[in-house]
Amino acid sequence: MKTKLVIFDLDGTLVENNYDWAAIRQELGLNSGSILAYLDSLPEPDRSQKYAILEAHEHRQTELARLRPGTEAFLEWLTSRGIKTALVTNNNLENTRRLLERFQLTFDLTLTRESGLYKPGAAPFLRVMEQLKVKPDETVAVGDTHYDLQAAREAGLARVFILKGPMTPPNLDGATFVSSYEEIKPYLEER
Repeated sequence: MKTKLVIFDLDGTLVENNYDWAAIRQELGLNSGSILAYLDSLPEPDRSQKYAILEAHEHRQTELARLRPGTEAFLEWLTSRGIKTALVTNNNLENTRRLLERFQLTFDLTLTRESGLYKPGAAPFLRVMEQLKVKPDETVAVGDTHYDLQAAREAGLARVFILKGPMTPPNLDGATFVSSYEEIKPYLEER
């Protein structure tokens, strides 16, 4: 089946930044699992206080972020072939807007954590496909972590590309590892 939609992650995929997730987890008092699920499970005022800690880290990384090389050209290439694009990020709307505006990136649909849907669950990918009227076997994902892979697999996506970076886990079974967006093009042309 032909690829009709590419769903992108933001941090570590479209933009390069240097989150120290281990230190952030320690500061939040979390050993493992989803930070957002943990924060959402907390009673107030702990929930708001710990969200403020996370958001301070996110804001700092938003200011330091650099556009990943090849991002603009790849998005233009997808558009020229009539392939829809979506952004699904666990980051918040404010940071996402700032990055998209700064780097002048546009998507057919953008979904942030304010939607109440976040990775590693499949729900944000399912919502995007529903809204853009695209089937899972016509959709691929591009990300940089096991959360992106897990969400895409649970949603039944045709393929998952993991862009290698300094924080990329070495063993993500079921993903196609690439070093650049250019390496993804042949896979999309063959479908």
